[in-house]
Amino acid sequence: MKNALRVIAIGLVSLIGVLLFNTFRISSKQMAGIVPAPALAISDSALTHLSDAVKIRTVSYEDLSLMDSTQFEKFIGFLEQTYPLTHARLKRERINGYALLFEWKGKNPTLKPALLMGHYDVVPVVQGTEKMWKHQPFAGDIADGFIYGRGTLDDKVTVIGVLEAIEYLLQQNYQPERSFYLAFGHDEEVSGRYGARQIAALLETRKVQLEYVMDEGGTIKTDGVSGITTPIALIGIAEKGYTTLQLTSVGDGGHSSMPPPQTSIGMMAEAIDKLQKNPFPARLEGAASYLQDYLAPEMPFDTKIAMANRWLLKPVIVNILAKTNAGNAMVRTSIAPTVIHAGVKDNVLPVEVIAKINFRILPGDSVRGVADYVKKTIDNERITIETLKQFDSEPSPVSDTATLGFRALHRTIKSCFPEVIVAPYLVVGATDARFYRNVCSNIYRFMPVRMNEEDLKRPHGTNERISETDFKNVVKFYVELVKGS
Repeated sequence: MKNALRVIAIGLVSLIGVLLFNTFRISSKQMAGIVPAPALAISDSALTHLSDAVKIRTVSYEDLSLMDSTQFEKFIGFLEQTYPLTHARLKRERINGYALLFEWKGKNPTLKPALLMGHYDVVPVVQGTEKMWKHQPFAGDIADGFIYGRGTLDDKVTVIGVLEAIEYLLQQNYQPERSFYLAFGHDEEVSGRYGARQIAALLETRKVQLEYVMDEGGTIKTDGVSGITTPIALIGIAEKGYTTLQLTSVGDGGHSSMPPPQTSIGMMAEAIDKLQKNPFPARLEGAASYLQDYLAPEMPFDTKIAMANRWLLKPVIVNILAKTNAGNAMVRTSIAPTVIHAGVKDNVLPVEVIAKINFRILPGDSVRGVADYVKKTIDNERITIETLKQFDSEPSPVSDTATLGFRALHRTIKSCFPEVIVAPYLVVGATDARFYRNVCSNIYRFMPVRMNEEDLKRPHGTNERISETDFKNVVKFYVELVKGS
């Protein structure tokens, strides 16, 4: 008995030793000694320009017949008038009518070009919610230190921010060392098939290979993440895939006074309940692993122990991340029932029920794998499962953090926002950047805007806005990124 206790004690002490050794050996991955960027005299006209851009209703609809092309033409004309040097000195092409590609020649043709991208289309305002806006969504009001309106965060902020920076640099007669492309899509909100995908395909036919691509995605999370209260600049190094499955259940119709034991609605409700009670398994790999590597050294000691010993404490880490919806989405393929069609009258049993369930696919899973998982989990032959292929996309590859592009982003963030922690992460939504994988392996997604948990509800929601200070910082960020690349 004593020998057994002695073995257990030795094993426990050894385990504690390993845990502590792994914890103390991790070191910060934050760049040190970065000189703060000098102050930039950014005119208030930049604020007016974003406000004016918001007033142009470049709304995307899945039904392309609803697109108001006059608004898209108006926006392109607005850019021509507002950024004369950019249009005079950079080569501009219109792709598929409304997408825009600029080329800014650098001094050194031996360097690979970089690409800065964004999109200028916006989502519609949900009918009936206009009264919930503090300022009307397309008024472009500047009030109380904020610019209000659809697109101030998603994603006219990037398009106007980049162009303000380029125009500013051209006014200084600045020419970058490497060439830059600027790519602005017009249909990102409805999959980017006619904008970004066509621009990327054109660059591929021209055999262009890019040093890095920079798109929207991560933000500066001002209220940190679990265990860290310091603001964190999250750089997307990968993005989840996307698919929507349509489930159809068919039952016996008839009068509601004589229902069967399970109606078609009951059948569908049971299926959805099974899916939500049986989520995809959590995984701590790929982009999620990079995030932990960068955050672990900055965490309190108890959390740092878990992060430094993922081989043993994975359940603890998953539990920490799963405390928030955003954290949970980082570690598993998500399941979101979004649409149900059933019934026409309260006393009539519907024959057919249709539900649409959206999945954001973790790298390592696949569109086909999602469909197989759903079929196995539901386990009901009376429910048919169909993939709505129109917007399907597989998860992106994971971009490296040891590249020139990531280091340039890291350095620029630290110079413009010295107090933040920089960390790579997985973008849980879809961006236009996914189309560029054939012309670049170093694709990053970041928007230099401070946002807390409440602000993250504003894109696609009500009261979308950006502070005047934040937008001027966006312009400053892109100036410094170009100069530092």
